Amino acid sequence: MSATGSELRRGPFAEGERVQLTDSKGRLHTITLAPGKQFHTHRGYLQHDDLIGSPDGSTVTNTAGFQYLALRPLLADYVMSMPRGAAVVYPKDAGQIVTMADIFPGAVVVEAGVGSGALSMSLLRAVGESGRLHSFERREDFADIAMANARAYFGTDHPAWTVTVGDLVESLPGHVEPGSVDRVVLDMLAPWECLDVVGQALTPGGVLICYVATATQLSKVAEAMRDAGEWTEPSAWESLVRGWHLEGLAVRPQHRMHGHTGFLITTRRLAPGVTPPLRKRRPGKGYDDVASGADADPGVPEALPGASAEEWTPEAIGERVPSDKRVRKVRRSVTG
Repeated sequence: MSATGSELRRGPFAEGERVQLTDSKGRLHTITLAPGKQFHTHRGYLQHDDLIGSPDGSTVTNTAGFQYLALRPLLADYVMSMPRGAAVVYPKDAGQIVTMADIFPGAVVVEAGVGSGALSMSLLRAVGESGRLHSFERREDFADIAMANARAYFGTDHPAWTVTVGDLVESLPGHVEPGSVDRVVLDMLAPWECLDVVGQALTPGGVLICYVATATQLSKVAEAMRDAGEWTEPSAWESLVRGWHLEGLAVRPQHRMHGHTGFLITTRRLAPGVTPPLRKRRPGKGYDDVASGADADPGVPEALPGASAEEWTPEAIGERVPSDKRVRKVRRSVTG
């Protein structure tokens, strides 16, 4: 039995496939092949029929004599060009999550915060048909967009994937048995609110990895993990990717780079009743200490460290929030 979607990754181009076109200046265009259709630019057009049936890695010439290189988009290319409602987890972070959380074939994984489905597709590729991915998303429109994107990439609904519209804390206990989950991936505003229910679902030694956008979120979830007493000492990092310009003797870093997109923080579930070793160094003051006024600096406003649950919104942490009109438009375009 072949892996889901593997037949779409090889062989000649077929009707309904996405193809990535690269022009002589390195500009990328993604099209979906359909008989009789044309791809137009200000420099002429080309026929989709000239690509259907051609092997991957072919070139095609448009009516003005300009050549394009035609390739199947890799997963990293696909997620950056697919329709999106919410912002996507960039490939550089998705790769870190799959590796550092040790997502393995056959694993039972819980994901919260589906967004547009970019990370879900990487997780599905990692767990395979023998694993399970339970994804939870509060917004039905985001869930619809994510499932449509994954369906377009794999060619069908992935058999290992279950998407639930609802809150993770309320829904997770009804979907998994206690201690049956191998890995949990949280991409949400306030992951510290889910530590109790996630801890009950994870098997001893299971990995929890959280993706957060700001240093305030990072600090909040790290202190919550320590206070819970059920987790190993958390580790946190971010990845920065800088490409290089390669042309003759002009070999140098590119002027633009993929800078900060988010922080990753990971920890592992301790066995029941186990107390983590005492820290050798005293941690910095947590949010609760500062908010309560204990040894607080009178020059620091209390509202920032002690932010209430209502203040943890996408706008408050500087995220660009898509308008409802734009999300409805994307949802219609991918679900028909």
